[in-house]
Amino acid sequence: MLQFLVLGAVATVISGRYENVNVKQDWWETAVFYQIYPRSFMDSDGDGVGDINGITSRLEYLKELGVEATWLSPIFKSPMHDFGYDISDYYSIQPEYGSMEDFEQLLKKAGELNIKVILDFVPNHSSNESEWFVKSASKDEYYSDWYIWENGHLDSTGHRSPPNNWISVFRKSAWTYVASRDQYYLHQFGESQPDFNYRNPVVVEEMKNVIKFWLEKGVAGMKLNSFNHIYEVDKDSYGGRYPNEPMTGKPGLKPEDYGYLEHIYTKDQEETYDMVSQFRDVFDAITIRDNLTRIMMTEASTTIKNAVRYYGEGTHSGAHIPFNFGLIEDLDKDSDARDMKYTIDRWLTYKPLRKQANWMTGNHDTSRVASRFRSELVDAFNMLVLLLPGIAVTYMGEEIGMTNGFVPWSETKDPQACNTDDPVNFIEVSRDPVRTPFQWSNGKNAGFSHADSSWLPVAEGFEHLNLAAQRSSIRSHYQVYRTLTNLRMRPAFKYGRYESLALNNDVFAFKRWYNDDTYVVVMNVGRTYHVVNLTAFDLIFGQLEVEASSVVSSRTYSDNVQANYLDLAADEALVLRMQV
Repeated sequence: MLQFLVLGAVATVISGRYENVNVKQDWWETAVFYQIYPRSFMDSDGDGVGDINGITSRLEYLKELGVEATWLSPIFKSPMHDFGYDISDYYSIQPEYGSMEDFEQLLKKAGELNIKVILDFVPNHSSNESEWFVKSASKDEYYSDWYIWENGHLDSTGHRSPPNNWISVFRKSAWTYVASRDQYYLHQFGESQPDFNYRNPVVVEEMKNVIKFWLEKGVAGMKLNSFNHIYEVDKDSYGGRYPNEPMTGKPGLKPEDYGYLEHIYTKDQEETYDMVSQFRDVFDAITIRDNLTRIMMTEASTTIKNAVRYYGEGTHSGAHIPFNFGLIEDLDKDSDARDMKYTIDRWLTYKPLRKQANWMTGNHDTSRVASRFRSELVDAFNMLVLLLPGIAVTYMGEEIGMTNGFVPWSETKDPQACNTDDPVNFIEVSRDPVRTPFQWSNGKNAGFSHADSSWLPVAEGFEHLNLAAQRSSIRSHYQVYRTLTNLRMRPAFKYGRYESLALNNDVFAFKRWYNDDTYVVVMNVGRTYHVVNLTAFDLIFGQLEVEASSVVSSRTYSDNVQANYLDLAADEALVLRMQV
């Protein structure tokens, strides 16, 4: 049996308790993953755009944080209409990010620091400027059926209209007409992102070859983006025409809005789960050959029952890490301790027993914690991500509590925002505010670039909210984060059991324990003072010692508190250890 396999794994869910006790775990099973949005992390050449050499120059920072793997948003060659999610060449590096040699140097240095590199892979669609699509549009014999092409409608007046009512995630029709074929192509995202035809086995084989290429190059895994969109309904089951999708009936939506329709024919199709298994086989083949696990991560914004199917079913393996968006999608500024308990325990209940959970509070598409909730809760949410059972995923900047930047209409780059054609309300959908440059220091462009300006403006307040300031401070979000990554190396957090309680509407707490080593993580997510009794947990009594505290707390390391009478200030979060 291969030495990297997990041995003796036991997992149970009983009366709200979760247990995952392993005598041996693979490298990824309790790892801290750090997502980098390359355009905004570090600019090495002064063009105002982050790049690969910039990432390489900051790898020591990731090591210092306690990060074990970094996941890079797309770096493949692209016209950048959607900043890398429209790929024109899956086998090349985007020139403004660097060369293949630069990427190989990144892999080498990361390897020296024992940091794994994961790439973001977009299997649903390519760029409309890719050679594959250009040839498909011209009806090249080999590429003609690589994409979803469909005839439109022509009325008696000569007016041409799309095949049906399908709407793009980025708004407006999901169909665009191409005169050379006299047909429409499907794009579930931007007009520049035509959907592949996964019912063509040649396309499937090519996507597998892309995965093999990068795994052979030395990456430790790949994250498969928007995976639940890769199949549309089989039109042959509907008389050879793609059917209209029903309206949701939600108030306030326009016919061009994505939420106007119920997307029953364009995502979450049954064939998707078989394709997950097929792709996993590619990862496993190289894993077995090299005796080193190459991981597959999947992203699918869907129902929880669909989401956990990505773990695999029956004898078919699925993703190692199907992303859990619960802390992102299910919680907002009005959520309380009961909502937190429900959201966390829900994923642990639905996921397969012997599979690892994963936690994240943000990404390049989601409002930052400090802006979505409030800055005082940054440490509490980092405690959730890093100390709940399973895998931690941190979006760059969340460790220092970065806030959303302000990007005016005149500087907006996000196609999802631009497609609103609305210089007033675009900000409601724009993803640019969470993609502003990383705030390294109080210097020019927050230390991100020495260019006259950066590709997106740096967020206001960077002069005070930056890594350098937090590094030199005794108490800061950065210092708390480093404490937490050290704590999660202890057996109670790597292997231990889990139990949670909403002690009242504002105070959420969870217990982690392994043998006689026991911890309670408690957080007041409300705006008022509370006194709580931690003896509501079994076998919690007497005194507990503070191991970590949020920056708003008056308590520090090694302070003692009473289990039966713990006073918590508004927004205060603590990691406490039972004294034995």
